[in-house]
Amino acid sequence: MSLSVVVITRNEADAIRPCLESVAWADERVVLDSASSDGTPDICRELGARVVEAAEWPGFGPQKNRAIAHATGDWVLSLDADERITPELRREIETAMAEGTHSAYRMPRLSRYVTRYMRHSGWHPDHVVRLFRRGRARFSDDLVHERLLVDGDIGTLTQPLIHEAFTSLEEVLEKVNRYSSAGAEMAFRRGRRSTLAGAVVRGLWTFIRSYLLKGGFLDGREGFMLAVSNAEGTYYRHLKLMLLAEKPK
Repeated sequence: MSLSVVVITRNEADAIRPCLESVAWADERVVLDSASSDGTPDICRELGARVVEAAEWPGFGPQKNRAIAHATGDWVLSLDADERITPELRREIETAMAEGTHSAYRMPRLSRYVTRYMRHSGWHPDHVVRLFRRGRARFSDDLVHERLLVDGDIGTLTQPLIHEAFTSLEEVLEKVNRYSSAGAEMAFRRGRRSTLAGAVVRGLWTFIRSYLLKGGFLDGREGFMLAVSNAEGTYYRHLKLMLLAEKPK
C-alpha cells in the first residue's frame, strides 16, 4: 500500500523542513503552496517533495481538498506544516495501512504552546483524523477549523502526532487576529450575528472553560496564557462579526 503525504503551505520556511523530513519514508510528498515569498517551495523541492503552486487562497478546507486531488497513493496522510510524525507513529501508520481495517484513522495530537507541550486545557488528547484511503474522505469547505468528512468507519491510533502549534507569543497574537477574522467571516456568511455584550460573555466563558473546566491550571503558567489567548480569540471573533453586520451593503 502506497502513501501520499499532502501539506498546504504559505510562508512556512521556518517549519516545513522538519515536517517533510519526518515523513521522508512516504512514497510521495505533495506540497500545495499559496504564493509563498520566503522560499518555502525551494525548501520543499530540495527535500524531494513535489510542489504545486496556487496563487489564490480559498480557505483551509478547500485548499486541503485541492492538495488531496494531487495525491496518487492508496492512502493519504494530511499534515500541517507545523506537525511532525514520530518513528513510533510511523510504525503504527504502516501497520494500519497494511491491515486496512478502517477507511480512516484518527490520532492524538500533542501540541506545543510557546514553551510547553500541553497535557490539559482542552488541547489533549485532541484526536484528529488525518490518515485515510484516497477517495474515501474530503475536508469540509470551512475557511478555518476544517474537519475531515469520511465515507466509512474510523479507527484510532495511539501514538501522538507532534504539533509545534506556537513557538512564540508573536505567533499566538498573529494567529488570534487571523483566525478571528476568518471565523467572523464564516459565521457572517452563515447568518450569525453578535453584540458587544455577547462578545464579552462568550470570551469570559471561553476562559473559564479552558482554564477551569478543561484543567488549564494544571498546565502551569502556559495554561493561563492559553486560556487568555483563547478568550481573546473568541472575544475578537464576535466583535468582528458585530462590525461586519454594521457595514453598509
